[in-house]
Amino acid sequence: MPELRLNLIRQEWVIIAREKGKMPEDFVKVKQRKRHPDFQETCPFCPGNESKTPPEVYTIHDGNGWRIRVVPNRFAVLSKEGERTRTNSGLKKGVNGVGIQEVVIETPLHNLTTATMPIEQLKEVIHTHKNRFLEMYKDPRIEHVIIFKNHGSASGTTVEHPHSQVVGVPVTPHQIRSRIESAMRFFYDTGDCLMCKTVSDELSDGTRILFNTEYFVSFVPYAALSPFHIWIFPKRHSGSFADIRPEEIKDLALNLKSTMTMLYYGLAYPDFNYIIRSGKPGHVDSEFIHWYLSIVPRVVTASGFELGSGMYINPLVPEMAAEFLRNVRIQENE
Repeated sequence: MPELRLNLIRQEWVIIAREKGKMPEDFVKVKQRKRHPDFQETCPFCPGNESKTPPEVYTIHDGNGWRIRVVPNRFAVLSKEGERTRTNSGLKKGVNGVGIQEVVIETPLHNLTTATMPIEQLKEVIHTHKNRFLEMYKDPRIEHVIIFKNHGSASGTTVEHPHSQVVGVPVTPHQIRSRIESAMRFFYDTGDCLMCKTVSDELSDGTRILFNTEYFVSFVPYAALSPFHIWIFPKRHSGSFADIRPEEIKDLALNLKSTMTMLYYGLAYPDFNYIIRSGKPGHVDSEFIHWYLSIVPRVVTASGFELGSGMYINPLVPEMAAEFLRNVRIQENE
């Protein structure tokens, strides 16, 4: 029989469609892996093609050249110029489309991904995300900053070279407000942070845990919205990614790489999105906001029922997904 589970953080019901009889192996899309070179002449993000992007706004160098470049998004949908002004005429409400959109070119090598990136490089990526996150919030026009990575055509990206994005928008999106309100209600009702309680419960249960490091834990949520949906939570309570410490950056790099490696080999190099969900720098000491990272492998497509009802259908039992990933054989010498 199907089971409905409530995702408390999203405040959305998920139908765990047990009767579909889906097994983890059913989501492995057999495909020939593309072998990309370290350098691709036509790629705007490869070394030597710097003129194909806007001038960098941040960079990390070593003795051999740049290791990370941050450039304005050439195809930004928001304008960096202009003032944030609101319009309010009856039911017609709006805000000028100002904002900041930056691309983090994560490595000079064209053929890496999060799972295959060296830990040291991934540490620098996370450090760069924090730098740009803090920088964008200095702009008084920016109300919310989102950090995300799209990988593969199903994720919405058209560029293969490893990159992520940091975007500052002039409003707080409804999805963000809704999560904050849910966390606030839970805190007022129980006296606990919802995310801290989730970490405690998941560690105690153990069936959905993927990778447990000193400062972070990755797991498949009890009410995962889709197959292999994964959360990485900091164990230390903190309301904002701005508060991540150097030792935690190193630990997050290890946890993220290890978790993505499970997906990489277990699901045969899937397309994915990951998002850092965080409060503002001023929310660091919030008692109920708790930042985290969400990973969504693109192995299913939303249906009309999901779009029409707001209820997700997950055809894979979360506990089965977690067990499958824990047992993935890592091909060290590929």
